[in-house]
Amino acid sequence: MSYEVTQTPKLWTGSHYNEGNGRDDIFDKLREECGVFGVWNIPNASSLTYYGLHALQHRGEESAGICTVDPEQNYAFNYCRDLGLVKEVFDQDKLNALTGNRGIGHVRYSNASANNLANAQPLIFKYRDGDLAIATNGSIVNAPEIRAELEASGSIFQTTSDMEAIAHLIARSSEDFVTAVKNALQRLTGGFAILIMTNDKLIAASDAHGLRPLAMGRLGEGYVFASETCAFETVGASFERDMQPGEMVIIDEHGLESIRFAELTRRAICSMEFIYFARPDSDINGINLHASRKRMGRNMAIESFVDADVVTGVPDSSISAAIGYAEQTGIPYELGLIKNKYTGRTFIQPSQELREKGVKMKLSAVRKVVEGKRVVMIDDSIVRGTTSLRIVNLLREAGATEVHVRITSPPFMNPCYYGIDTPSRKELIAAQKSIEEIRQAINADSLAFLSHQGLIDAVGGGEGEINRGMCMACFDNNYPTVVEDNDN
Repeated sequence: MSYEVTQTPKLWTGSHYNEGNGRDDIFDKLREECGVFGVWNIPNASSLTYYGLHALQHRGEESAGICTVDPEQNYAFNYCRDLGLVKEVFDQDKLNALTGNRGIGHVRYSNASANNLANAQPLIFKYRDGDLAIATNGSIVNAPEIRAELEASGSIFQTTSDMEAIAHLIARSSEDFVTAVKNALQRLTGGFAILIMTNDKLIAASDAHGLRPLAMGRLGEGYVFASETCAFETVGASFERDMQPGEMVIIDEHGLESIRFAELTRRAICSMEFIYFARPDSDINGINLHASRKRMGRNMAIESFVDADVVTGVPDSSISAAIGYAEQTGIPYELGLIKNKYTGRTFIQPSQELREKGVKMKLSAVRKVVEGKRVVMIDDSIVRGTTSLRIVNLLREAGATEVHVRITSPPFMNPCYYGIDTPSRKELIAAQKSIEEIRQAINADSLAFLSHQGLIDAVGGGEGEINRGMCMACFDNNYPTVVEDNDN
């Protein structure tokens, strides 16, 4: 059976942002791959999606895109996507051209696939039954095998994105569209939250383990979907519920239907969502991120108290934990580190000297707060160790007499295969060095990590579930799916 999968833009997809691969050459923090936002039956869907994506900007800063469907224009697809921040990609003229009352949007960090315009989402396709748009957060472990199988049977790929394989699986199916999507999702191994839109349907789905978050909300007579609930607050929507692992929600002119494409065997939402990625004003599975991070800080204080004069957190994700540590110990919390939010996403300089100056452009120590003080520096993770070393040195240069580092997660020792852009195991400092060796490498007076149980207790989650429903493979090497772990 013949079929066609093409990408034909109806609006504008020019590129204005190309600074290498968009990577930050100063900080080695982990990066979430992306965030998704969807709208159904709400006027001016493009504007709503714009604000939703703006709330999710922290999940991806390399590209942004919106695709809408306009029932008043013969259900036509309109879309715009480009490299850059949401505010850089869209202006009022572009949003006005994206007419319709339904749409999906995406912000992205590149992971396995390259950061170029072809991989910017939503991916838009033409196939035998009309138009198809796909936006996703996550990564498909078995995408290379599926891609090789499709290519061997004649499929031609235009991107390196995992999601293009889903479009081919759907287009090749002889079943009705919903069944074709269900069958395609059943082929996938990995972590994903996905939105699929046609001329007359919107489908939202979560992987079998719920590794990547996806929530559903209501606004008037319409529905919204988002990677984080903070986006609902931004657009004025009310939270309805979290998508369940292995669930697929179908919305069309007849209403909403929920079906399962996979049975739940183990709930395993990414623990780094709680530790680092999600905004503190978001809730995941009914758990507020700010509150859970404060508990991480408190547990850290109970497990690894050190006498000091001030507690400070590395902005922004560690502020909540630093407050919790300070409350538990009685040591004053102070803003000892200030983040400059206006230096942009990248700061790649040709010399080490200028790179070091770039550190101070992005992060500054408050001398009057830390000078002559014993400082407890709270951070959420150590990846390669270069970030921690630079921040410890910033505090010492500002006059701190002691710097004690407390990390509110266990040692990060294993790569992620589910949508986090992690270095190889040989580049992860905790996989290569002891805690004492790491302490020496980052120039700290003392170093401690939160225990596995301390993290689990801080987050809470489902009683009786493995790790209370979290994936902690990056800490314990216990992956919820079969992975070909050759990363040594």
